Amino acid sequence: MRTLLNGLLLGATMAIVTATLVWAGEEKVPIDKLPKEVVKAVEAKFPKIKMEKAVKSTTDGKTTYEVTLKSGAYGIDVTVTAEGKITQIEKEMAFKDLPMPVLGAFQLRYRGTATVKRVEELTKGDKVVSYEILIETGKKTLEAYFEPGGRFLQEKDVTPKKDEKK
Repeated sequence: MRTLLNGLLLGATMAIVTATLVWAGEEKVPIDKLPKEVVKAVEAKFPKIKMEKAVKSTTDGKTTYEVTLKSGAYGIDVTVTAEGKITQIEKEMAFKDLPMPVLGAFQLRYRGTATVKRVEELTKGDKVVSYEILIETGKKTLEAYFEPGGRFLQEKDVTPKKDEKK
């Protein structure tokens, strides 16, 4: 009897943990199923760019949508509240299009030791807050962050684990 109760308790605990992880994760949302306010906000900000995909996530009871657009060769990720407020924009861009202070600071810091893989401009509200540059240096993959004025902010090691796919 005790073994049966322990088994039921373990099963119930695993079900709760699994449900919590799924609930806190991201859920794909078809573009035609997005809330009207989200669509209006994205179309107002990017009127000529088609929405390609979207995901919904809920954190601390607050729902946001990340809508992905494609502008030529570059992607744009727009984070929008369910009420239609754009909270963040991540725009891919060419390395050569970085502001001069950021280009200079990057070149001083990495002096030809890095291969640039991706560049993104991060905007919160109406203000560009940073630039993220994904680089490879030897066997490491790093994200380097710079302020628009060129000041280095931080570096994150995002090297895939051996059992992860790139």
